[in-house]
Amino acid sequence: MNRIASLVAFCFVASVLIAGPSAAQSPHTMDHGFSGAEQWAKSFDDPKRDASQKPREVIDALALKPDSVIADIGSGTGYFAVRFARVVPKGRVYGVDIEPDMVKYLTERAEREGLKNLTALTGTPTDPRLPEKADLVVMVNVFHHIADRERYFRNLRGSLKPGGRIAIIDHNMDSREGPPRSARIAPERVKAELNSAGYAFVQEHGFLPTQYFLVFRPARS
Repeated sequence: MNRIASLVAFCFVASVLIAGPSAAQSPHTMDHGFSGAEQWAKSFDDPKRDASQKPREVIDALALKPDSVIADIGSGTGYFAVRFARVVPKGRVYGVDIEPDMVKYLTERAEREGLKNLTALTGTPTDPRLPEKADLVVMVNVFHHIADRERYFRNLRGSLKPGGRIAIIDHNMDSREGPPRSARIAPERVKAELNSAGYAFVQEHGFLPTQYFLVFRPARS
């Protein structure tokens, strides 16, 4: 790694540490890729994250059935994927990430914690490569990392079961945590972009202190 690349990587790592554990759900952005999942887990899975991320309340709000098929896109070290697997014992959870080391880490974590219904997958920036249709796709702090979002979400419609949903959680514009303000996307824009990609806005939950929480379904033809 040259001096400039090292400096860029250092600055990004510093921003994550300053912003807190919820600064990223996935360690990969359009500009940076990270391995060393064991080290990133200390930040991504820090119990202090629960205070603002409120994982139990998020899962309760999604009203999951025990046999649900869930895709956690940008799953990182499994902060949400592991929790989902525990509440859908008859279902299946796919933890998708484009960083191979994260996929390896989550695979080993699922084995270690006896979560046979959790499978870690390597996706691409344009395709999560889901092996079956999902009842729910979740993206936590990931939406703003996707480059060609309209195309991505149009293609993603084919990975949803009839009545399937997409839940998008990302940082508010005025949150003290998260990426630089210039990289954030306002919830109104998320709604507009998903509408253009063929989705209908279903619900917004307002209990997260630093993030918006939006739910969508494919629009009827």
